[in-house]
Amino acid sequence: MPATGIPVDASPRRRRPVSPRRGIAGAVTTALFGSLLALAPSSPAASAEPAPVSQGKTVTASSQEHYGTPAADAVDGNNGSRWSSAASDAQWLQVDLGAATELSKVVLQWEAAYAKAYRIELSVNGTDWSTAYSTTTGAGGTETVNITGTARYVRMQGVTRATGYGYSLWEFKVFGSSGGDGGGPTLPGGGDLGPNVHIVDPSTPGIQAKLDQVFQEQESAQFGSGRHAFLLKPGTYNNINAQIGFYTQIAGLGLRPGDTTINGDVTVDAGWFNGNATQNFWRGAEGLTVNPVSGTNRWAVSQASSFRRMHVKGALNLAPNGYGWASGGYIADSKVDGQVGNYSQQQWYTRDSTIGGWSNSVWNQTFSGVEGAPATGFPEPRYTTLDTTPVSREKPYLYVDGTEYKVFAPAKRTNARGTTWANGTPQGESVPLSQFYVVKPGATAATINRALAQGLNLLFTPGVYHVDQTINVNRANTIVLGLGLATIIPDNGVTAMKVADVDGVRLAGFLIDAGPVNSPTLLELGPQNSSADHAANPTTVQDVYVRVGGAGAGKATTSVVVNSDDAIIDHTWVWRADHGEGVGWETNRADYGVRVNGDDVLATGLFVEHFNKYDVEWYGERGKTVFYQNEKAYDAPNQAAIQNGATKGYAAYRVDDSVTTHEAWGLGSYCNYNVDPNIRQDHGFKAPVKPGVKFHSLLTVSLGGNGHYEHVINDTGASTVPAGTSTVPSTVVSYP
Repeated sequence: MPATGIPVDASPRRRRPVSPRRGIAGAVTTALFGSLLALAPSSPAASAEPAPVSQGKTVTASSQEHYGTPAADAVDGNNGSRWSSAASDAQWLQVDLGAATELSKVVLQWEAAYAKAYRIELSVNGTDWSTAYSTTTGAGGTETVNITGTARYVRMQGVTRATGYGYSLWEFKVFGSSGGDGGGPTLPGGGDLGPNVHIVDPSTPGIQAKLDQVFQEQESAQFGSGRHAFLLKPGTYNNINAQIGFYTQIAGLGLRPGDTTINGDVTVDAGWFNGNATQNFWRGAEGLTVNPVSGTNRWAVSQASSFRRMHVKGALNLAPNGYGWASGGYIADSKVDGQVGNYSQQQWYTRDSTIGGWSNSVWNQTFSGVEGAPATGFPEPRYTTLDTTPVSREKPYLYVDGTEYKVFAPAKRTNARGTTWANGTPQGESVPLSQFYVVKPGATAATINRALAQGLNLLFTPGVYHVDQTINVNRANTIVLGLGLATIIPDNGVTAMKVADVDGVRLAGFLIDAGPVNSPTLLELGPQNSSADHAANPTTVQDVYVRVGGAGAGKATTSVVVNSDDAIIDHTWVWRADHGEGVGWETNRADYGVRVNGDDVLATGLFVEHFNKYDVEWYGERGKTVFYQNEKAYDAPNQAAIQNGATKGYAAYRVDDSVTTHEAWGLGSYCNYNVDPNIRQDHGFKAPVKPGVKFHSLLTVSLGGNGHYEHVINDTGASTVPAGTSTVPSTVVSYP
């Protein structure tokens, strides 16, 4: 709704015969060059670009063809000397720049023995590598590769040779700003968490008063700048009613939910909006046990509101007081002893949890790995239930171990069911806060990138962060964790954050808000043509939300691009605003929501809404989605504005015709064309008709008759027109 390198062995080796390609071509080139040089008139020197930061630096290689082609010759600035490798694949050349450097491009001047497939890889420590560029169609000659990132080590990793010889480079030039860390001091890890993190223990005076004060500030501050996190140390808290407003997070600081108990409530209601909960966004509760006063805890939320690692010793009501509208949320790794009262919730996703029951269905209630979930009944009741979740790994979280703060990074689970903590301490690893740069309001992107280049993780404290350059996450297993819905805004059309094609990066708990200058993308996982296998240790994106408009005019062509294979997108709301400031068909223009190019990508709890064209496009193979919620853009001015060639409208979720295997469960798309109610969509979903492409439990809904869908998927499924204004869904149980 509105919703390591091995040092080169320089010992002499048998020189291979000079091939005709070198003997003849080299002689002709040398003679011709000498003649032209003798005849060339003198002229003033033209402006030259800065010298490469790699020139004359320490260089190593996986191998060397013979004594005459050492690795150092590739960074000596001499186009007549070269490095060449042994005649086998998987060879590399690596340069040590001496310090962290902000990189801009790499120029490879190949000899005739070039790489058909290769990667440019970056590292801050010479051990953990990330892929900045990858190709399987190298053309030889001089290749210029534009890259971004901060690194001390840069490597050309050859994958496939183009000839029967090895890999050979006249020059390997790396360009950038020397001392990309600004030459500043080493940044410290750890430290205090700043003024907007409220850390309490059971003996802290005035806990209720502080909760009430923040709630009064945040209850209706939908697009305000306040950001808060309440962190409760282990213990028992009596007579607490924690009302949770916008951009507020409440969490226990125990390793397990049972470590921190509230005898009271953690409440979200909708009094600020006349009992309508469809705009209760951007908040969360984590890691607590709650004994509700009345036996039932109320959590009436809509998108971008997470309920994780919670134990409710009673029932849970997902509707507002008065049972007004509510529009969807997310529960994971939680236990509700009693019944979950769905009531007026239009859609909801519950994952890897235990519940005592579920009350009813409205449009789309989806469960995976939930003990106690109702059986699939779609289309009526509208339940879609998977016995297990294919792959999951819970969100990282801050906890206190004695007097030391740490971040716990839960382990990956396959075919998960139930909570991670049912049998005691969850599986995973703890990372001390001293290994995190604690980001506080006022921190610059350059400082943040310097911290990453040092090998630190990031912990964003609650606040709003303007960045004038991309935050580059290049190291494997980096954790970027936000507290209190920390918000990142790109000011000048940059991409807010890019993640290299590396293992195990975890992004969690923050909001990216588009700036007024159009960004081509806001979040990228992996560079284009990423190809590394991350199945054993995927990148995860959890409770990361993206907004275009609403708090002010914002623009982005594509919000989220997933290039890396095996990534897990676990609960995200990617939203082009339909209300607030800076809202209009062109004012907050954003054509595409989420584009998936990587293979074996899994989305669990995918909310994407209101984009000018496709909300989700999927090009990768073997993708899976468990639960999808969408609304088409309300503000389309007329039919022509959304015309897609001969097709009326852009599908809410499109699988490209090239894809052979894809599967999705529990998908809904709703239209509310309130500017022109006569607009028609040919379908909500579009996919190739192939045996390996499968959909389960699909629906489309016209909200109050404001526009309609002719079909549900492709040309299958009934039109919503006969339902008129009744908001009765058209459904497809399975496709094809």
